[in-house]
Amino acid sequence: MRILITGGAGYVGSACLRYVAEQGHDVMVYDSLVMGHRRAVDGHPLVRGDIADTALLTQTLKDFGADAVMHFAAATYVGESVENPEYYYRNNVSGTLSLLNAMRAAGVNRLLFSSTCATYGMAEADTMSEATPLDPFSPYARTKLAVEWMIRDFAHAYGMGFTLLRYFNASGADADGRHGEDHTPESHLIPLVLQVPLGQRDKIMVFGDDYPTPDGTCIRDYVHTRDLASAHLLAIEATEVGTDEIFNIGTGNGQSVMQIIEACETCHGPEHPARDGRPPPRRSAQAGSGCHQAAHQTGLGAGIQRYRSQYRHRLGLAQGASKRVSRLTADLDGLERKTPYR
Repeated sequence: MRILITGGAGYVGSACLRYVAEQGHDVMVYDSLVMGHRRAVDGHPLVRGDIADTALLTQTLKDFGADAVMHFAAATYVGESVENPEYYYRNNVSGTLSLLNAMRAAGVNRLLFSSTCATYGMAEADTMSEATPLDPFSPYARTKLAVEWMIRDFAHAYGMGFTLLRYFNASGADADGRHGEDHTPESHLIPLVLQVPLGQRDKIMVFGDDYPTPDGTCIRDYVHTRDLASAHLLAIEATEVGTDEIFNIGTGNGQSVMQIIEACETCHGPEHPARDGRPPPRRSAQAGSGCHQAAHQTGLGAGIQRYRSQYRHRLGLAQGASKRVSRLTADLDGLERKTPYR
């Protein structure tokens, strides 16, 4: 299969790119490189362009002879979406409209869309299935849901097939440490925690310790990008004209903020400031729902070790150069035996 990957220079998009290529498919990346990184493409064909450029997208699809599209290109910062919703609606919604029109013009009718569990909003349930009521609580999440509706309408009107994947907290890095999270600014918990032993920050901040959870901190479902990539490939291979599917992607188990910090053993006296607009206390996939079974192969401990390897690689640290990093490795050994909060 020949698959065009929009946003394929980003964190999850590039992980899927590398995995899909490993499995023998032909891939091409379309990315503006505003947030993505050329090095993440790892030498695969790349067209640098804005997703709003319908003509360039159309020509790229035709020249490549694409059979399907994996669509990751989107702005993803919740806080930024509150401050600048115009950009999020223009980039995420109008950009996807441009892509759909390009697909129609090029005769490409199979699409996989990278959505988010944020479409469920502040759901009170401990776990979420595809039947959980939708109530997105940020402009970012609302643009994702709007795109889902738009894709469905286009598919039904113009003879396309699609699969929508709503996944939980993407995490992890490649086993060789060459690729992983590289956001500016960084906003995800695990890499933020790991910046402490690597000397990039003095401490980690914990936002709230009075949630109705066993240790008072929020619980999230962390799914490794390698497992996400596996689920994406299964989905695109099963998508054909007339396909209309939505799947949650998660592990079914949640880990609290403090569990993550304890696993990394790096916190220098966390602070617990109050926070407006508090996130829901729990968010994890309902076991057995959707593509759940495709997304639980890489354990959290292995995932954090890969993060550590990625950060060491990026900083050029020699093996054993940092005592704090060595201590982190030793403390991770028993992580897989810990019982996760549910």
